Amino acid sequence: MSMPGGNGFSVMASFRRDPSVKHEKLKPGTVRRIMGYARPYKRDLVLFLLLNSLAAVSVVAGPLLIRAIIDQGVVPGNRSLVIGLALGLAGLAVVDAVLSLFQRWYSAKIGEGLIYDLRSQVFDHVQRMPVAFFMRAQTGSLVSRLNSDVIGAQRALTTTLSSVVSNVISLVLVLVAMLYLSWLVTVVALLLLPVFIIPAKLVGRRLQKISREQMVLDAEMGSLMTERFNVSGAMLAKLYGRPDEESERFSRRAGRVRDIGIIAAMYGRVFFTALTLVASLATAMVYGIGGVMTVGGSLQIGTLVALTALLSRMYGPLTALSNVQVDVMTALVSFDRVFEVLDLKPMVADRPGARPLKTEGAPGVAFDHVVFSYPAAEDVSLASLESIARADSAPAKEVLHDVSFTVEPGQLVALVGPSGAGKSTMTHLVSRLYDVNEGAVRIGGQDVRDLTLASLNETVGVVTQDAHLFHDSIRKNLLYARPGATEEELWEALAGAQVRGLVEAMPDGLDTVVGDRGYRLSGGEKQRMALARLLLKAPAVVVLDEATAHLDSESEAAVQRALSTALAGRTSLVIAHRLSTIREADQILVIEDGRIADRGRHGELLARGGLYTELYRTQFARQETLDPLAAK
Repeated sequence: MSMPGGNGFSVMASFRRDPSVKHEKLKPGTVRRIMGYARPYKRDLVLFLLLNSLAAVSVVAGPLLIRAIIDQGVVPGNRSLVIGLALGLAGLAVVDAVLSLFQRWYSAKIGEGLIYDLRSQVFDHVQRMPVAFFMRAQTGSLVSRLNSDVIGAQRALTTTLSSVVSNVISLVLVLVAMLYLSWLVTVVALLLLPVFIIPAKLVGRRLQKISREQMVLDAEMGSLMTERFNVSGAMLAKLYGRPDEESERFSRRAGRVRDIGIIAAMYGRVFFTALTLVASLATAMVYGIGGVMTVGGSLQIGTLVALTALLSRMYGPLTALSNVQVDVMTALVSFDRVFEVLDLKPMVADRPGARPLKTEGAPGVAFDHVVFSYPAAEDVSLASLESIARADSAPAKEVLHDVSFTVEPGQLVALVGPSGAGKSTMTHLVSRLYDVNEGAVRIGGQDVRDLTLASLNETVGVVTQDAHLFHDSIRKNLLYARPGATEEELWEALAGAQVRGLVEAMPDGLDTVVGDRGYRLSGGEKQRMALARLLLKAPAVVVLDEATAHLDSESEAAVQRALSTALAGRTSLVIAHRLSTIREADQILVIEDGRIADRGRHGELLARGGLYTELYRTQFARQETLDPLAAK
């Protein structure tokens, strides 16, 4: 005896869903927004639902044709009618098969189209979020929104909607047909419905707990693999001699996943077996009662067969519809979670009427009484995207206090100061990774908030201390700065960054893959690649968190030569760690506790004493004896 309705596994999946979703509060207007996403597929949706309705009609048509074949053809001995009705039954099967193909086509077209629309919109929106968002949000949670939640959302317009429509139509037609054939048998069959649903609810509740634990364990195992399989994690495990310990940790988690999988499989089988058993008992009961009625002459044999066939088509829709609220809310909540990300507005965006930055040559950079605090968690992220509960509910602390200075066109200004003084924060404001709270940052005399982000990105080039390269070829990493660059321009940029010879010596040249985060290259090679990318971009303003602090002397000398090329003729703001750079600066700003404690050139600052002299003695003086570049 097969599962009634032939849809046992989908019914089981429905009962595995968390019923607590019914208590979720959807944001006002959620359904209206969903309809907005459905609008481009309106015609396809109408056809899809029409096909589902026709398929539901065929559910009833088949048993009624069988009844006619037996009662009007076989019993009276009417061969021609039997042949005609049998051909009609065969034709119905063909129509049903064609309908199922078109149903799948429209379901896939609508579903995959909706997934594309949502994924593209979410990805584009997340890309435009501020850096602070990515510092807080857990990458896995973001990926989940793009995968599981988006797929869950599209089910609202395909699986869930079609299931509700087809099940309602099927159930109404089946009940009408059964009541027409025999109200007594129909009522008795309905009395068994609680016996059918109660086991499903009980087993389903246990399956819900198991499913939640499976999801948690899978996420933990995925996080463990992600952390240990990237270059940094693998290197750390090897350096500290922990491969056996890591294998044991993974084995424990994988073992629990195995055990849970076995338990889930058995509960699923119990669920399926219980429903099939109850359906078989119901069929036996109908044959018993209907058989007695047939022997007594109050029911025809064809009618009995039709009732039994319709019975198998009644319990499936009834059981599915008993859990329809959970199915619908699960789909709606998935939509709501996607909308939650889309509704988080980027803190840094083009103002209405923003204009492109237009300057001739290298523009000046000015900080005009800048006050800045990093944004609070609720302003840049979502609690549901963070792996742990927020502990920083205190008001944001002011990081920069009334900072004012000017970098004239073509000048090099060096920022020095102790760690945490606010140097990196100042460079972030120039490239507008954040917006100031008070005052203004100006480029070419124009407030960066009044400029388009696209023109600002073209004007300002940034290289950080930890240069990032994508897991792709050298060519693709360079072209990221200027996609239309020619082969000759790529080689010129590599030459300017003092790394052309290295690339020419590689067997694959520009097509050499640099590995995850560029780990196939040394630290100095990565920094020079980043500088080559900067040179290819050719920005008018350069911001550097000087890239030589952690390099060996040979790599540092090569990067310093590349820096000379990169900074030539450009307005430059550099966080300086090397005395050679500081000596070349047109102005040195000494930063302490978010303020400019002093400013001037190297000799002037040393003569005045104070914090710069202390920094010179602790950080720079030793370089003067070890670094021939600094001594010049």
